Amino acid sequence: MSLNQFPVGLAMDVSFPHFQVSLTLLSVTQLKFEIKDGPFARTEIVDIQVVPLGNSTFAVSWQEKDGATVVNIQDYDRLAVQSFATLPDGTFLRMAGNITVTQQAATIADDKPARNKALVLEAMTSLFQRHDASAVARLYTKDYIQHNPDIPQGRDALQQIVSNLSKEVFYEPGLIIAEADVVAIHGRIRGWGEVPQVVVDIFRIEDGKLAEHWDVLQNEAPVTNAQHGIAMFDPKEHRLL
Repeated sequence: MSLNQFPVGLAMDVSFPHFQVSLTLLSVTQLKFEIKDGPFARTEIVDIQVVPLGNSTFAVSWQEKDGATVVNIQDYDRLAVQSFATLPDGTFLRMAGNITVTQQAATIADDKPARNKALVLEAMTSLFQRHDASAVARLYTKDYIQHNPDIPQGRDALQQIVSNLSKEVFYEPGLIIAEADVVAIHGRIRGWGEVPQVVVDIFRIEDGKLAEHWDVLQNEAPVTNAQHGIAMFDPKEHRLL
């Protein structure tokens, strides 16, 4: 993640336990805050320093006209803020708040699709290349939902399947696409059926783990017409990621 992904233009309300503040990200160097009620009520534009921390999270710090200093850890993935403020009288405040977006940013700051693609790729290769059953507990939710009627529900059932996989089972990942919390991956699996199969797996991600799965499998058909036949799967697809 880089500073270019800071969501300039984003406006949001942050609800802390005892007050609410409206923040507008004017640029990578300025922020406007407005507190309408209570002892901190005022509006001010401040100079900020922004440090990307990864996963759509930024450290944003500034000093206000009255001398107060603030450091915010702004997490736009989880829509949460951890704020640390030192008031002019030396009082130190630690506060946690929730973000409600009131105006979208001019640019997209979320790198969630990239992280979700990496999660799915790790899961498919861990389970169906390396046959690592221990990865199931780490990568899948406990109440994992399975839309394949031949496979039982839940993470424990999946772990049992991986534990009993034939050594002949081997998965090759290909093209993978992602949007928001949904990832689709095109691949080929050998040893699952009598012949190699080409499969599209679709996952829904929840809190950084795989929560739901759909798949469509088809026996791989050989190319019989060299003039205009194109293979169903090409391992080089991954270059399009």
